Amino acid sequence: MRILGIDPGSRATGFAFIEASGGRYSFLEAGVLPVPRRGSFAERLGEIGRALEDLLDRHHPDECAVEDLFHAVNARSALRLAHARGVILSCLARRGYAVAEYTPLQVKKAVSGYGLAEKGALKVLLERLLGIPGTLTEDASDAVAVALCHAQAVPMRDALAHARAAEERG
Repeated sequence: MRILGIDPGSRATGFAFIEASGGRYSFLEAGVLPVPRRGSFAERLGEIGRALEDLLDRHHPDECAVEDLFHAVNARSALRLAHARGVILSCLARRGYAVAEYTPLQVKKAVSGYGLAEKGALKVLLERLLGIPGTLTEDASDAVAVALCHAQAVPMRDALAHARAAEERG
């Protein structure tokens, strides 16, 4: 299963593709969506959507996961992040993808076992776990963590769906 993980941002949106098969995970690609620093906020949001659509056309993921909002001290930053997430969620929905959403706490706990792990330590852990050379940016590393969190959640989700279906059959 090919999984796209996204760490939304209005200035830097991280993305990562991993492959999950039988409890094994392989790193495919990660980076930051190219969004120009200049231009209006609306133009940057448009570029996030266009860049994401290009990625989807290239990689055709089976599953998508997006980091959920967190509490921000600055309301303006939180609103801008919400706008970027809206563009991302809309783009994925238009393409027919179901989207799993995970909070930063859930992501860190799933990947490291500790929900308050520091980003730098998480980056090193991901690079070692997936054999990634130490080239990830912080945003790309966060996206890898979101994808890996989702990969670890899928077997439980599928088992629960199977159990519910068996229960309904009687």
